[in-house]
Amino acid sequence: MIFTQYYLDCLSHASYLVGDERSGKAVVVDPRRDVTEYLDDAAERGLTIEGVINTHFHADFLAGHLELAARTGAWIGYGQRAEGVEYPIRRLTEGERISLGDVTLEIIETPGHTPESVSILVYEHADDDVAYGVLTGDALFIGDVGRPDLLASLGFTSAELASMLYDSVQHKLMGLHDDVRVFPAHGAGSACGKNLSTERSSTIGMQRLTNYACAPMTEEEFVAIVTEGQPSTPGYFSYDAVLNRKDRGLLDLGDRLRSLTAAELITRRDAGAVVVDGRDPQEFATAHVRGSLNVPADGRFAELSGMVVRPDAEIVVIAPEGREEEMITRLGRIGFDNVTGYLADAEAGFLEVPEEIVPASRLTVSQLRESLGEQRPPVVIDVRNASEREGGFIEGSMHLPLAELPSRLDEVPVATPLVVYCAGGLRSSVAASVLRKAGHEDVSDIIGGYGAWERALTPA
Repeated sequence: MIFTQYYLDCLSHASYLVGDERSGKAVVVDPRRDVTEYLDDAAERGLTIEGVINTHFHADFLAGHLELAARTGAWIGYGQRAEGVEYPIRRLTEGERISLGDVTLEIIETPGHTPESVSILVYEHADDDVAYGVLTGDALFIGDVGRPDLLASLGFTSAELASMLYDSVQHKLMGLHDDVRVFPAHGAGSACGKNLSTERSSTIGMQRLTNYACAPMTEEEFVAIVTEGQPSTPGYFSYDAVLNRKDRGLLDLGDRLRSLTAAELITRRDAGAVVVDGRDPQEFATAHVRGSLNVPADGRFAELSGMVVRPDAEIVVIAPEGREEEMITRLGRIGFDNVTGYLADAEAGFLEVPEEIVPASRLTVSQLRESLGEQRPPVVIDVRNASEREGGFIEGSMHLPLAELPSRLDEVPVATPLVVYCAGGLRSSVAASVLRKAGHEDVSDIIGGYGAWERALTPA
C-alpha cells in the first residue's frame, strides 16, 4: 500500500493519496486545487489516479476534484446524499467497497458536519479484519469533531446535524477497533471545529480516551457540547460550500500572474479593485497604498483574505519579494480567482506614486495605557474569537471577531480614535486596515496584541 498525507499549514488542510503498488491504481481524497504534487507523486510511484473522493462539500477551501478529473479522467465520488451537483459524480453508499487491487477502501456514511459526509476505511489487504486507518474528513478530528452549524449544510438546522453527528461519532466511528488510525481533513487552526489538535493523525483508541466529543454521553449532552463556543465563520465559507457543487472553471494562474506598475495598480484600485498587501504588518505600517488591506502572507493568508474580501471582488496583490505566485495560488485555493495582477517590488513602486502612500499607526502597550487615561480615550476593539476572549480581555473593549467585522462595521463608533488588538498583532493589522478602508481615519493596532498587554500587567 502507498499512503501519503499532504498537509497545508495555511489552511490546516490534509489530503491523501492512497494506492496499490502492484495494481498501480490510486485515489486522492479531499484534494486542493493545485494538483501537481499529487500527479507528480503518483507518476513517481507508477500509480494511475482512477478516482477522486471528497468526504463532503468543503466550506473552507475549493476542492481540486475538477482539476484532477480534467488531468486524469478520474471519477469523482461523494456520499449518496450529495445534492445540487452540476458535474457527473459517483454516489458512494454505506458499506460499499472500492478495490484498488489488494488495497481496499470501504465507505462509511458519517453525516453531521454536512448531510452527505462520508468516512473511508483503508484496508492494506482486502481480507484484513482491522483497517489500517480511517479517513474521517470533517466528521472526526484529532481532539474534536466537525461543527454542525456551517452554511455548507443548507436546509438543515444545527441541532439536526448535531444529532446525525452523534450517531456518526459515538456509534459508527467509536465502533471501530482501537488500533485503527485516524486521518482527518483538518488540524489546529481550522474554523471547521473549536478544539483541533496540532497532531495530524491518531487512533480510534486514543480519541476514545482524549477527545471530549468521543466520551460516552447522551445525545442531548453531545448536541449541547459540540454546538457551544464555535468560532465565527469566515465570510467565504458559504461561497465555497456552494461553489464546490458547481461545474466551475479550473485553477489557471494565467493572466493573474501579470506584473503591474504602481500607476496601473492605483488605476485598478480606483476602479474598485481591492488591494491586498501581503507584507509584514510593520512594513505595511511604515508605508502602504491608501485603502489597501494588510493580509500578511506569513499568516493564514487565504482564510484571512476570505474574511475581509468579497469573493466577487477584483483583487490586485502587493507581494513580499518573490511570493506573488504563492499568494495568488493561495487565493485560488479558496476560489478567489478574480486577481488581475500584482506589484512585486513595493519599495520601488511606492516611489512612483508618493501621493498615494501613507503610514499606519501601531501602538505599544504603554502607549495604549497612556491614551486610555486621556480626556478623550480611544474605543478599543478586540477582534479575537470568543474562546480567546474567555481567557481575558482589555477592560471596556468591544468584541468584534475579525470574521464578523466586515458585516458589523455599522457598530463601530465614528469620528473617534480606534485601537484594535488580537492575540499577537497580525489579525489586528488586518482589522485596522479594514476599518481605514471603511473610512475611519484614526485607527491604530497594538504591537504584540493581548499577549503583550498581559505580559505588561504580570509582575516580573
